[in-house]
Amino acid sequence: MAAASLSRLLGIVPQLISRQLFCFHTSQRCCTNVTFGQSLGPTTAAKQENVRKHPAKKQKSGKTAKFPSTNVTWEERLADAVTPLWRMNYEEQLQVKYEAQKRTLQLLTTRITNCSGTDGLCCPLHSTLPSPVTVGYRNKSTFSVNRGPDGNPKTVGHYIGTGKGRNIVCTHSDHLVNMPEKHKQVARGYEQFIRHSPLDPCILFHEGGHWREITVRTNRKGDTMAIVYFHPQDLEKEEISKHQKSLVEYFTTGPGAVCELTSLYFQESAMTRCLHEESPYQLLYGVPYIFEEVLGLTFRISPDAFFQVNTEGAEVLYRTVRDLIRASGDYIVLDVCCGTGAVGLTVCQGAARVIGIELIDQAVEDAQCNAVLNGIDNCEFLKGKAEIVLPELLPSLEGAKFLVAVVNPSRAGLHYRVVRAIRNCEQIRRLVYISCKPDGEAMRNFVELCCLPDQQKKLFGDPFIPMLAVPVDMFPHTPHCELVLLFER
Repeated sequence: MAAASLSRLLGIVPQLISRQLFCFHTSQRCCTNVTFGQSLGPTTAAKQENVRKHPAKKQKSGKTAKFPSTNVTWEERLADAVTPLWRMNYEEQLQVKYEAQKRTLQLLTTRITNCSGTDGLCCPLHSTLPSPVTVGYRNKSTFSVNRGPDGNPKTVGHYIGTGKGRNIVCTHSDHLVNMPEKHKQVARGYEQFIRHSPLDPCILFHEGGHWREITVRTNRKGDTMAIVYFHPQDLEKEEISKHQKSLVEYFTTGPGAVCELTSLYFQESAMTRCLHEESPYQLLYGVPYIFEEVLGLTFRISPDAFFQVNTEGAEVLYRTVRDLIRASGDYIVLDVCCGTGAVGLTVCQGAARVIGIELIDQAVEDAQCNAVLNGIDNCEFLKGKAEIVLPELLPSLEGAKFLVAVVNPSRAGLHYRVVRAIRNCEQIRRLVYISCKPDGEAMRNFVELCCLPDQQKKLFGDPFIPMLAVPVDMFPHTPHCELVLLFER
């Protein structure tokens, strides 16, 4: 971000504090004067976004999916189901996301006592920061196995329909232009392999079958990791080993060799999802990790490591967080829900110390490895539940002059004890909250951070004040984006 733009942004904070107001008056002009990164021009509209892990879950309303008329292709149905913005050009998509985040801030404003501002916003809202890449941007895709439009149960792709409606159709994903060609190639290869396998696909666990999903992870250098998920049912280890060998032969010396896999993993499990600790990922072929470069740093990617699915978009996100934190040599940065340490490692320069907290064992191991890989010695990573680790950690930091917190929770938001610990630690003067669903459970977190002291809820510290909101588009052609919110005391 240009120095002049940064100074304009930082200039907002002292001006607003000097007014001693709980909320601030702003205008659209004020929101758009701050510039993060580089602005992109219009981009050709793309049609699709990869469906998440289980797109076939029933709708909350319980209604079955309603498909367009029969003259619409299955590919278009999939695009319409999972990428509602695909028919818009990219500039229009960014505006849609801006308006959605504006509604979120308006809702927050109504829930904070005595808070009102111009346009009904409690803080300035920056225009949506665009993704530098909108086509083929995904570095991770998971493909399901189910019945295709022709009824073949060994079809690899993404779902349309609902389980309750009994109208699930697995559609090929070759038309999804936000997915790299390598991901599509591996999916086609896996489909060919299972169609020649004597084993059935596992569509419903209780009905038997074995071949399940496949996940593909890539980096910008072209390294490719594939993870095959397999239900063992009643097979003996020797039988499973035979099919593992066939899988390796197919992707190394058979037709699948064109995929040029860097790593081939295999996880056998009778559960829908499980961690490495519950059911180890077995490396059948290749190297155990692939590596990615982000903002000049190297990150190790394990089979189940969390890594933003849009690498170029992640660089925009991390730059934004780094600019908002403004850490100097006196600051200790608390990186809550740190994952593999990407945020902490990209903001550590200039900070006295970074302390990350993460629940997943493998993620903490990756974070520690990433610090060593990059020669960073002022970061440490603690394993455990944030609601347990953070309250125990903060008393040991009472001598610190300044603390700044960064939180990046899942859609479920922060545990109440985490919010309470942050709120009651007066040394935390600045907080950056990264939310992928700010209108969900995160809204409760925002209100608890900003409400007046509440004896009953044990919220004793001075309330935080929302200072700036920055939407970052990580998922072109979908309604989703990350919202970065800066709070200060």
